[in-house]
Amino acid sequence: MVGRRSAPSVAYFLVTHALFFLLACRLSASQQARNYTFVHDARTAPEISYYDYIIVGGGTAGCPLAATLSQNATVLVLERGGSPYGDPNITYLANFGAPLADASPSSPSQRFISEDGVINARARVLGGGSCLNAGFYSRAEADYIRDVGWNSELAKQSYEWVEKKVAFQPPMKQWQSAVRDGLIDAGVLPNNGFTYDHMYGTKVGGSIFDTAGHRHTAADLLDYANPDGLTVLLKATAHKVLFHTRGTQEGKARPTAHAVVFRDSTGAKHRAYLNSGAHNEIIISAGSLGSPQLLILSGVGPVDQLKAHNITVVLDQPMVGQLMSDNPMNAVFVPSPVPVEVSLIEVVGITHFGSYIEAASGANFGSFPDNDYGLFSPKIGQLSTLPPKQRTPEALERAIYNMSKLDRAAFRGGFILEKIMGPISTGHLELTSKNPNVNPSVTFNYFKHPEDLARCVQGMSTIERVIGSKPFSKFRYDTLSVPQLLNMTATAPVNLLPRHSNSSVSLEQFCKDTVMTIWHYHGGCQVGAVVDRDYKVIGVDALRVIDGSTFNASPGTNPQATVMMLGRYMGVTMLTKRLASA
Repeated sequence: MVGRRSAPSVAYFLVTHALFFLLACRLSASQQARNYTFVHDARTAPEISYYDYIIVGGGTAGCPLAATLSQNATVLVLERGGSPYGDPNITYLANFGAPLADASPSSPSQRFISEDGVINARARVLGGGSCLNAGFYSRAEADYIRDVGWNSELAKQSYEWVEKKVAFQPPMKQWQSAVRDGLIDAGVLPNNGFTYDHMYGTKVGGSIFDTAGHRHTAADLLDYANPDGLTVLLKATAHKVLFHTRGTQEGKARPTAHAVVFRDSTGAKHRAYLNSGAHNEIIISAGSLGSPQLLILSGVGPVDQLKAHNITVVLDQPMVGQLMSDNPMNAVFVPSPVPVEVSLIEVVGITHFGSYIEAASGANFGSFPDNDYGLFSPKIGQLSTLPPKQRTPEALERAIYNMSKLDRAAFRGGFILEKIMGPISTGHLELTSKNPNVNPSVTFNYFKHPEDLARCVQGMSTIERVIGSKPFSKFRYDTLSVPQLLNMTATAPVNLLPRHSNSSVSLEQFCKDTVMTIWHYHGGCQVGAVVDRDYKVIGVDALRVIDGSTFNASPGTNPQATVMMLGRYMGVTMLTKRLASA
């Protein structure tokens, strides 16, 4: 028989368990930090070094690629940004958007504005875009995998390899559940429940945020690395790939990549060379802006751009920087009469007409009144109250100021958004400077193709049915009709439609005026145009591009799962060939 605890014993029990609980919380948070022995500041790098593989870009593709190749080779990763670990603005869901609003040179996000006028961002941190995004994790559709030519079984295994480290089932609270049920009520069928797979209908997808709201990024995949085979240099900006000639191609010397010139944060120059060996290569994984930019800086690109910037022509490749695409996103804010949870993307409606419906709630992210870093905050450049060309710095400042004066209750509600698949519309990228830290100029030509615009209209019509559905009724005001929501003026408490003189606006005009990015831009080094199906740069040797710049269309509803999978997939493929010839 267990005796009764005395009062002091009970107090001791409660105190020790409280301390244990706090310690457990701290340990949980500290598990986000990784003290990788192979990660170093580039200032510590030797002036000259040699590796079997050199990867430019430690991002969403570069990290899993490096972790895999390090098992049987020496690998160098050059990452122009810093570490994500120890940065609460990256780690915690509640701080989403804070990095995107940070314009400092050390920010993990580098803002750029397309020639279309849409404000966008590119990653500058180990882990790449997985450190900045809204966290949704969903695989590519089976048709996409087949059309690209990937081995379906290896792709599946590669997804699973990624998921063991970074993917979780989201909590699905009331508001997200209402959106899910509203999609089903609106006819986006069937209800596929929770799944990582891409299937027509409504589903709950994965998230790289765990149940405690902690972000897990592609950098976490370096857990798989062989520490003896890997070196990761932070704040190492690649300036160019060096080539020499080897053999002939139709009577002409064939360029072969053999080194990368990079600079550390002090500006000191370093060179990393490939070891001799038939399978040793340089892989560019710098993203859809960085990869074509580096190719052009290295002399592989459109000859007119090369000559305009006095860059020695290695290979006239007119398709570098072409076929750039960004999936246009449009959204509606739905004010709620009752409180809503803070959530990012957890549910998606995958339609047959080519539009994806998603949602985020709780516009006031963060614990402090001035921390309005929502998914659609003007602080991060998402300003739909003005057409793209009018989103000037002054307009952003006015929107931020106006938002700061609003009552907190104005932010109660959530956004329902749609993005179109593909898209069909494409644009191009051009070099603006020989400085790799300067953004290239990029044009996406949103809605240039009429089918893209038609898909947006159908997506917005579906959102209208979701808002009007019975399952969503708890989170809408009966006095606000959907046309009224669409026609709120620029003085509304959140980003909505620009002011128009007419009483109603067509959905076509709404799509054009309120277009924003969902950060799923791709292209610039597409398969079949710049690289072959093995991601080798056409016309040169020992050089590949492995990242989203090679995509002809954005995979699945959100690309990050497939970009991480691709890094693992190609790492396995390359190592298999290497070992077979050993």
